Amino acid sequence: MVLVKRAMCWLLGLLFVAAGANHFLNPAFYVRIMPPYLPWPLELVYLSGVAEIGLGVMLLIPKTKVFAAWGLIALLIAVFPANIHMALHPEAFPEIPTAFLYARLPLQLVFLAWAWWFTRRRC
Repeated sequence: MVLVKRAMCWLLGLLFVAAGANHFLNPAFYVRIMPPYLPWPLELVYLSGVAEIGLGVMLLIPKTKVFAAWGLIALLIAVFPANIHMALHPEAFPEIPTAFLYARLPLQLVFLAWAWWFTRRRC
């Protein structure tokens, strides 16, 4: 079980590093996701990208794993309004099937639970 948890930790960490890097490779897409009531959308895209990369890397370091897991939980909660915004405005994302936009909402709960798993015993 420890080996599975360690592998899942690495997978989650690397997923967040890749997702964070994508904020810098494709910032225009992420700016479109931002709800219009948030100021400085490009800066928030870059900030969330830095947070995803940093927390993803920290998840791979035993001494910072628990802190990183809690940070990822906070980040996932913070970006949830953007996911809701996407689902409520599918016309702004014609390249993405509407069903996928709604499927992302409960998927966030999976990522929250996955990150929470690493707030428990260290692996």
